[in-house]
Amino acid sequence: MHGPRKLPELVESIYDAGLDPSLWDNVVAGVRDFVGGQACGLFSKDSISKFGVTHYYCGADPHYIQLYSDTHSKFDPLTVLPPHGQIASIPDLVDFDEYRRGRFYQEWMQPQGCSDAANVVLDKSNPSCPVMMTVLSGRRMVDPAMKRRLSLIVPHASRALLINRAIDSKLTLATALADVLDNLASGIFLLDASCRLVHANSAGRALLAADDVVRSVAGQLVTSSAEANHTLRAAFAARNEIVPLAARDHAIPLLSPAGERYVAHILPLSCVMRNGNERGVDAVGALLLRKVSFGGQSYGELIARTFDLTPAELRVLLSIVEVGGVPETAVALGIAETTAKTHLHRVFAKTGVSRQADLVRLAASFSNPLVN
Repeated sequence: MHGPRKLPELVESIYDAGLDPSLWDNVVAGVRDFVGGQACGLFSKDSISKFGVTHYYCGADPHYIQLYSDTHSKFDPLTVLPPHGQIASIPDLVDFDEYRRGRFYQEWMQPQGCSDAANVVLDKSNPSCPVMMTVLSGRRMVDPAMKRRLSLIVPHASRALLINRAIDSKLTLATALADVLDNLASGIFLLDASCRLVHANSAGRALLAADDVVRSVAGQLVTSSAEANHTLRAAFAARNEIVPLAARDHAIPLLSPAGERYVAHILPLSCVMRNGNERGVDAVGALLLRKVSFGGQSYGELIARTFDLTPAELRVLLSIVEVGGVPETAVALGIAETTAKTHLHRVFAKTGVSRQADLVRLAASFSNPLVN
């Protein structure tokens, strides 16, 4: 066995566990040796059900750890918990003679060769289920020296648990946001001030893999349109310009080499700009890119209902969006160009737009953002 650790070394290991929870097993072993106990554990206990679960421990038989969770947690002396950060031995909590006649001592403590324990609440962020540390003292009683040594550990262990909780909260939020982004049909690209790619969602990675409307060149996002590339670089290079571009709904129509139409939108990441962080790897904005697709007749019907379009006007609108200009639409629908123009002017009047590119952007806003 190794000797007890010195306090600075133990404190360092505690904060290491704050960053990497898997290191708590090493910490509880160090606490046991430093305090001078037989076993040590980090556990939580529900204040209502009295159900307890041990998260990390050393010096105890796994059979008794399981037994504590299954039955004996509701019999232990911690029915009323000590105040946060205050170390309490069993005689501080209950009548010791009565405790020794009870099931917890007779069936759980005594068979392990233990009589007393030092208990302390480390984290009450969840008041109904606080996290505690217990050091089983063995056959001797917990003395003031043990309590004093444990008191040197408590504030550091409490802070490390708070760090664990903060990191876990951030990771949970990041994972949830990543899952949301990956369930969107739109390609989402987070870009830095030089249009270098910081992150892409699942749809964005698929677009990059297709190497069609967008691609990554030396880490920079490049579109199939030279004009769009100029717009993006100008906007992202001057971070303050991203907000005005987004505010006026600066949609960018894109046409892939295969003739498929896409619409891109610039979205500022204002929280990064407020932080004033100038590192090149930080995302300062996002590019949202989606294919112009209606995914079924229901989308056409929704557009028609929204703008009170006749069936003929809707067919022209959809053709303009999916096929091309007036000549192509006339051929595709088998009508005269003058007829196509007449319907198109009526569509312009009803929708409030004046250019075919604006119709593409308008139509894209009706597409389903979720992956089918």
